[in-house]
Amino acid sequence: MPRLASLFPIADQLSSYSRDALRGDLSAGLTVGVMLIPQGMAYALIAGMPPIYGLYASLVPLVVYALFGTSRQLAVGPVAMVSLLVAAAVGPLANGDVNAYIGFALLLSLMVGVLQFGLGITRFGFLVNFLSHPVLSGFTSAAALIIGLSQLKHLLGVDIERSHYIHEILIAAGQQIGDVHVITLVIGVGSILLLVALRRWLPMIPGALAAVALSTGAVWAFGLADAGVNIVASVPSGLPSPSLPPLDFAAAESLIPSALAIGLVGFMESIAVAKVYASRHRYEVDANRELVGLGLANIAGAFFSAYPTTGGFSRTAVNDQAGAKTNLAAIVSAAIIALTLLFLTPLFYYLPKAVLAAIVMVAVFGLIDWEEAAFLWRVDRKDFALMILTFFATLSLGIEAGILAGVIVSLIVVIYQSSKPHTAMMGRLPGTETYRNLKRNPNALTDSSVVIVRMDAGLYFANVNAFKDLVAKIGVEDEALEALVIDMYPVNTLDSTGVHTLGEVVGMLRRQDVDVYFSGVKGPVMDVLKRAGLANTIGHEYFFHEVHQAVEAAEEKSSTSFGELNTSSREPAEA
Repeated sequence: MPRLASLFPIADQLSSYSRDALRGDLSAGLTVGVMLIPQGMAYALIAGMPPIYGLYASLVPLVVYALFGTSRQLAVGPVAMVSLLVAAAVGPLANGDVNAYIGFALLLSLMVGVLQFGLGITRFGFLVNFLSHPVLSGFTSAAALIIGLSQLKHLLGVDIERSHYIHEILIAAGQQIGDVHVITLVIGVGSILLLVALRRWLPMIPGALAAVALSTGAVWAFGLADAGVNIVASVPSGLPSPSLPPLDFAAAESLIPSALAIGLVGFMESIAVAKVYASRHRYEVDANRELVGLGLANIAGAFFSAYPTTGGFSRTAVNDQAGAKTNLAAIVSAAIIALTLLFLTPLFYYLPKAVLAAIVMVAVFGLIDWEEAAFLWRVDRKDFALMILTFFATLSLGIEAGILAGVIVSLIVVIYQSSKPHTAMMGRLPGTETYRNLKRNPNALTDSSVVIVRMDAGLYFANVNAFKDLVAKIGVEDEALEALVIDMYPVNTLDSTGVHTLGEVVGMLRRQDVDVYFSGVKGPVMDVLKRAGLANTIGHEYFFHEVHQAVEAAEEKSSTSFGELNTSSREPAEA
């Protein structure tokens, strides 16, 4: 069993399965499966695919993730964000050819799966850290606007050319305002009001399914399709047959940036929600195993007519609330989709596309993160600026360019911040052996002959100048200065440039008859100093565990000649 559990996490989940867990999984699987039917069809429209492909994307990927994923509540399937990215990637390549469009979408699913699986087995899950929360929040908010407004053509019943720029969508909609199909608009707006009302006052009722059932019945009963209401019409029945995605290498080369964006954004959305529910239920999710699970789900899905999928926020919340205990719930959901494909697709013939548009709009407009923008404005203006930059870059430059701009600016900010670390000159708090920043503790005691400094960062090539500036502030030309104590406890890393800089500073100060003492040097940093020979050059007696010990040694030596204490053969003290 341990070997089986290492390959299939669901085996470990089922090893101590109970009747209560089974009831919870059956309830959750049924609930999410019913929710997925209208939602999957709606998200397929965002991706530019026929609605049936939303159901295909809700079948095989769910089963594969259930076998290999480590989250017990995560509900995998089509999501709005990934659907939009698929449309942005595939649309320009297909040139209006529906069959080519579908083929490229399946090829993209295969590429995303291979990318995620490769990153997972090589343990490159940390790459997702480059997508900071402000970047994702700005991107998600802008994408929500684009996704929602892209459904205007279905809501208004007019023909608006596909675009991922909201100004183009709004201009096109404004130009055709006189051609709005009133019945379609009434159905769409009525569905939005119904969805919002049920979510607020009767959350136990699946709003999307209710809207689909009522609107489909109305269109059928009153013959509204003949009055011009655009409907889904014939939905193919039966399970998707296994087939090889079209291997167009020229198209694959063009899709590489999109595959990377979808792979990372999809994984970010998935791992974020997976960690929330893992923490709530007190178990661990492995980021790299999650990449493997999602990657295999997308690879397998590509062979069964599924476009790229990932874990969704709303479905996962419903899955948890409905009682999901293990990944068996996802298999139950897939079974509901399979039964729908086999027997129930004729029921969706009269389903108006305006209702699918309403489902999308209600779902995605909730992703616009006003609260996060207000929070960042209060807490961190730099992160607020980063969020706003990503938001407007996505709106003005497009989906992929927007998130790329956000990532690049994030990296620039990280590099800049690391080159300007926090530094402090320190003094002793009265009546204690504790040393703190003089700027924040003006009552701290100082000694003109012994100066204590601290830099709160690893010392490496990007910030050595900041360290030199810190040393320059102490005024090495001051004849009263006899010793400098460097608190090294915050320094976790030291590279070769940092070693050279420390050597230069020590040499320069000693030429000025100023001793240099080190406190709190951690083991890995001391290892570097020893390998470089700098620990011996400085002298082991100049290293101490605590700042106060170093200060006492400096004060004790202040009445003796330089180098008189350099007689000890002890090992240098390290934290």
